[in-house]
Amino acid sequence: MPRGLLWLGISLLGALQIQAKDSTPNLIPAPSLLSVPLQPNFQDDQFQGKWYVVGLAGNAFSKEEQGKYKMYSTTYELKEDHSYNVTSILLKNQNCDYFVRTFVPSSQSGEFNLGNIKAYPSLKSYIVRVVTTDYNQFAMVFFKAVSQNQENFKITLYGRTKELTPELKEDFIRFTKSLGLTDDHILFPVPIDKCIDG
Repeated sequence: MPRGLLWLGISLLGALQIQAKDSTPNLIPAPSLLSVPLQPNFQDDQFQGKWYVVGLAGNAFSKEEQGKYKMYSTTYELKEDHSYNVTSILLKNQNCDYFVRTFVPSSQSGEFNLGNIKAYPSLKSYIVRVVTTDYNQFAMVFFKAVSQNQENFKITLYGRTKELTPELKEDFIRFTKSLGLTDDHILFPVPIDKCIDG
């Protein structure tokens, strides 16, 4: 009898592992941070302010979802300790949804960690890197979130306005592909006015 229970337990464990494996999407692995550049001589005071999310790319995005992503805005408010209060405003179900967090500087200029990460029990780490920016027109920012058994990453193309040049969009596409993403992982959210202007 004990041997039968042991085999039953092993069989159930195997079935649970297979089910868990099948429910986890097959994600492109996150790149090493060594392959993600940092903006030289990052100027935190010039980076602050309002940015529109003009482009998004990541290992959890799919071109099939293009229509459901509306443009949103993110405002970086610099604090005295050189961290940022970061507020994103999204249109969700015809309501304005606010998502507020703090980005704390790491030992490298232009790199940040999520403040108060303990408030997000499933997250092990959350890293933000400003890849490149001219401060007054565009920025490309890399985000990497590590949770229990998976690493998600995304690259955001920010604009100070809702429209960027085709050249900047091409640079964004080229950079995201250099990190292993494909056209299927790149989205350009639909511009809107509600919630993000004002």
